[in-house]
Amino acid sequence: MIAPVRLAQECHRLGLGEEEALGLAVSGGPDSLALLILAQQIMPASIKVATVDHGLRAEAAEEAAHVAAICADLGVPHATLNVTVPAGGNVMARARAERYSALGAWAAREGLRHVATAHHADDLAETLLMRLNRASGIRGLGAMRERAMMPGRSDIMLLRPLLSATRAELVTVVERAGLTAAEDPSNLDPAYDRARVRKGLAEADWLDPMRLAASAVHLRDVADVLEFGARHEFAAQVSMSEDGRQLAYNPAAPRAVRFRVLEEVVTRLATEGSPRGDELARLLEALENGEKATLSGVMCTPRAGIWHFAAAPPRGEG
Repeated sequence: MIAPVRLAQECHRLGLGEEEALGLAVSGGPDSLALLILAQQIMPASIKVATVDHGLRAEAAEEAAHVAAICADLGVPHATLNVTVPAGGNVMARARAERYSALGAWAAREGLRHVATAHHADDLAETLLMRLNRASGIRGLGAMRERAMMPGRSDIMLLRPLLSATRAELVTVVERAGLTAAEDPSNLDPAYDRARVRKGLAEADWLDPMRLAASAVHLRDVADVLEFGARHEFAAQVSMSEDGRQLAYNPAAPRAVRFRVLEEVVTRLATEGSPRGDELARLLEALENGEKATLSGVMCTPRAGIWHFAAAPPRGEG
């Protein structure tokens, strides 16, 4: 079972100072309650907790109140952050954006530089399987990082100190503490990809979430190598006009590296939105076949092995 000392070691490894306060994102589910229990045992006077109520379920307010009551018993400051998720589009993605926006604002108000979430090894395994099923590239298959800037913020670091723990270990922490965790029904709703993958993993005892999580970490390391190679390829093989409006690329690296250089080039010149991965893949194939193409308002022209990029003429011209 995961011990408090293991969490303490992870926080230290991730750069959290011994005297520095740590924010915790606690929903009331078993994962985040375990994070709260473990953190309270190793730094009882140095944690603050926030629960985000997305307003998407009637039970959410009661769950936030439950977390507040647990924090009161533990002597830990708690805040409930109420957000409104805009209608339309991907509900989960929009809720995630609102959640991080609220957590970032709360952390700034509280003077916190670090906020920890309870993502764990099973999350890594589920995400890997979901993205494999979507034919994601190496970057998409790579595991989330133990530390990263909070989305939309440059002053607050997200820590994920439980990525080497399993869901079962965290459930045991909560059970031994005698607490009752909330269960979000969306976790069991087959309308969501993650719920279906989670069910499949639970039923396939030959699949090991820890090994899948380790593979996701290896893939992240590979993605880092490719990004390193792309930076060097860009510096060595891409030239720019004096006004910065035209780029020329003489591809020399393996295809995966060329893909990332192409992404950087098109993104720099784009005037019609950001290019998607599948669009870039088709563009790369066209250029390799010596075919002219346009993407995101960028005209891409291969000539004698050199790929030239410039703003496409207005529609109806050229």
